[in-house]
Amino acid sequence: MVQTRFLIAAVALLACAATASAQMLPPPTKPAAPKAPSPRSASCHNGASFDRFLADVKSQAVAAGVSQRTIAETSPYLVYDQGIVNRDRGQRVFGQLFTEFAGRMAAPYRMQNGQQHIKQYAAAFARAEKEYGVPPAVIAAFWGLESDFGANMGNLPTLRSLVSLAYDCRRSEMFVGETIAALKIIDRGDLHPDEMIGSWAGELGQTQFLPVHYVNYAVDYDGDGRRDLLRSPADVIGSTANYIANGLKWRRGEPWLEEIKVPPNLPWDKTDLTVREPRSTWAQLGITYPDGRSLPNDNLAASVLLPMGRFGPAFMAYANFAAYTEWNNSLIYSTTAGYLASRIAGAAPMRKPAAPVAQLPFNELKELQQLLVRAGFNVGKVDGVLGQQSRAAVKAMQIKYGLPADSWPTAELLARMRGGTAQVQPAGVVR
Repeated sequence: MVQTRFLIAAVALLACAATASAQMLPPPTKPAAPKAPSPRSASCHNGASFDRFLADVKSQAVAAGVSQRTIAETSPYLVYDQGIVNRDRGQRVFGQLFTEFAGRMAAPYRMQNGQQHIKQYAAAFARAEKEYGVPPAVIAAFWGLESDFGANMGNLPTLRSLVSLAYDCRRSEMFVGETIAALKIIDRGDLHPDEMIGSWAGELGQTQFLPVHYVNYAVDYDGDGRRDLLRSPADVIGSTANYIANGLKWRRGEPWLEEIKVPPNLPWDKTDLTVREPRSTWAQLGITYPDGRSLPNDNLAASVLLPMGRFGPAFMAYANFAAYTEWNNSLIYSTTAGYLASRIAGAAPMRKPAAPVAQLPFNELKELQQLLVRAGFNVGKVDGVLGQQSRAAVKAMQIKYGLPADSWPTAELLARMRGGTAQVQPAGVVR
């Protein structure tokens, strides 16, 4: 995805949310009175007040084709809310083990609901697969994870969220664009301002589209003249397929993620999403399916993905898995989404690790990140969460110390780094 999706907090909430299957929109929320913006928020706008900033955004929207009628209609909703900015700055990616996260988010009830929805809306799913090449299970998995099929779409006014995040300096340019896109959605008649209720980050609908993606990829699949991703299951299915196919470059007819069994002597430094080999090569290295069946002896390229290192579950990730990491760049989320899709499509449950996989406590993960930064690596935010940059840095240090390079941080690696943090050259490793 062009912009990073901010879904992790929403996903964690969904884990505890009710799983009612009724697809309904929360009652419209009346726009609240404007809250006084923090003066510090205006530093990236040359000290401009929120009102001056908003006037400029409206001018940009008109220049982008939004009508004056829509500007007037939405003005009561374009108010600043410091609480939204506080949520954004306080969001934290959750650092559970993959097996714990996937066990909750890809639970049997969600797999069964996905299969039920595929049957219920068979015509729309079949049309979407024919037109866009995206399998029903892939669409249904995102649908289930993002909103439990419309049961949990958020309850905050979208326009207020977007314009507040636009005025804040952290990602102002991005959210100015999202605000203008939201106005375009209203201007073309897809939604009314009081219908725009969603997540605190401005995402809309049953598969949580950012407004820019709503504008670019939403389609009218039920033929009523509106692209309604809040109430129309057909529009949700067609639009999600369109986005996956054309926005995320899905490859028709190819797999996305399959569980595998890895041998104890696998070259662990090859287990990385940046390393792609033909399945025939992986078969020669001793990789099989979990039941012992051989991999196909063909040239279809794939990577070995070990979300919890060499002692945890193992997957063959194909080119289509990139669509998942683009949808959400959290590896734990994207792997869970791919796994849930495989389960909806009929795959067996993944095998449990033979023994519990040790995970460093939060404070030790954060310490390890600090040591990696001191050693010359860019791990992104030092937050005690194992993101892809941290995993790449861990792998480089495992190679340096002669440890199995499976990208999983261990107490042994931390002890080695505590003992000496000679700077290494991470070029070509950290991305």
